[in-house]
Amino acid sequence: MWWFLIPLILLGVLVVAFGLLVFLGRFRNGALLRPLVERLSKIGFMRRFFTKISTAALERQNPELASAMRKISTVASNPNPQAVQKAMSRLTPSERRAYLQATESQTEEAPNRQARRRVEKMQQQARATRAGGGGSASRKRKRR
Repeated sequence: MWWFLIPLILLGVLVVAFGLLVFLGRFRNGALLRPLVERLSKIGFMRRFFTKISTAALERQNPELASAMRKISTVASNPNPQAVQKAMSRLTPSERRAYLQATESQTEEAPNRQARRRVEKMQQQARATRAGGGGSASRKRKRR
């Protein structure tokens, strides 16, 4: 007779877990949810799920930025300035504007020095691409 309670217990656990996720997402703008999502994204299918959800949300909110991110993602793993310039040249003016606005707003939210430097480097490359030149300003030597 107690086995009738198993579906109710499972449903209750799912409701509580969903409520906890909603609460963590709302509390402090999701600051407590981010570490949980980062850990879950180490699992392959969860990473694909989170990527799919975030791109769908981005396409609804800002289609130009979503299109630009899709075009830039081809060189995301390759930080070569020439490859970034080539990808930036494929963007339409509205996509480029949306991408630059997103990178500028990301600069304000960069949590540490390494992230800020990465964003600044991307902005320098984008400015160099916009200016049409880009030679020596984007080719700085790495410190050893």
